[in-house]
Amino acid sequence: MVTLGIETSCDETSVAVLHDSRVLANIVSSQVAHTKFGGVVPEIAARNHIKVIVPLTRNALEVAGKDLYDVDLISVTRGPGLVGALLVGLSYAKSLAISLNKPLIGVNHLEGHIYGLQLGGVLPRHPYLVLIVSGGHTEIVLVGEPFHYRTLGRTLDDACGEAFDKVAKLMGLPYPGGPYIEKRAAQGKRRTIDFPVPRPEGLSFSYAGLKTAVLYYTRDNPRYDVNDVAANFQEVALEHLVEVATRAMSETGVKDLGLVGGVTVNKRLREKFFALAEKMSMHLRVSPVQFCTDNAAMIARAGMERFKRFGPSDLAIDVVARERLEDIT
Repeated sequence: MVTLGIETSCDETSVAVLHDSRVLANIVSSQVAHTKFGGVVPEIAARNHIKVIVPLTRNALEVAGKDLYDVDLISVTRGPGLVGALLVGLSYAKSLAISLNKPLIGVNHLEGHIYGLQLGGVLPRHPYLVLIVSGGHTEIVLVGEPFHYRTLGRTLDDACGEAFDKVAKLMGLPYPGGPYIEKRAAQGKRRTIDFPVPRPEGLSFSYAGLKTAVLYYTRDNPRYDVNDVAANFQEVALEHLVEVATRAMSETGVKDLGLVGGVTVNKRLREKFFALAEKMSMHLRVSPVQFCTDNAAMIARAGMERFKRFGPSDLAIDVVARERLEDIT
């Protein structure tokens, strides 16, 4: 089966081609237009998707050595995400499906991230836990069996990646802030600033308090060292993830954990979780770096598996700004 994947949930436009489970092409166009605003502007994101989605499709097919008529299935993100951005991808995918007389499958973006784990060639063993850490989502999910999800905890306020962006912005670092925080943190001294590790009830996450603590520290210490602030913020932000994941494994008895989402590119995050895996004798699976951030290969893989189980989506499907994994139909 040749699957064409399309992803436009936020500010990355991506088109991928898979032959069964093998990735033949995965082209991603990241938008730089939002940098000067310090965050994604939905209208600009949608307009930029319109500009690049057709040439990106041509590029992906050329790299894959395929023609549009070779495509057996069109898989596209339908949500959650920015409505205007999602509409570009879904409308384009529908037009291709109709003109080529090919089946269409709509995919939940978070389910795409979960199936991104399989792009590394190793299939997780059910049941397993997934920690989703990105700019828009921070949650821990129990995958009991294929297509059956139970969200054990999610953020009560800011997502982890969002907190990285906001802390970077208040220190005058560019957007997106994650890579700049990580780079500065590598040059700073950890455990020199006493930022509190968030500890909300249960398996929830919370980053608003930590973000505020950094804000107050930088206001009260105008000559602060950016590297030290970045190092201590990053350490506490990631320690929060480790603590919640540890509790989730203890409460469920599940020892298989997958890490997905754009923040999992962070090297320090991987170090901390590999140390946790060794300490708890758990099986840790991390998406390959090229499939951590938003990309169409993960959407193609999720769509292919969903199509095999449930068949195609109705062409009347619409985008959804919010959709919990438990509510996928």
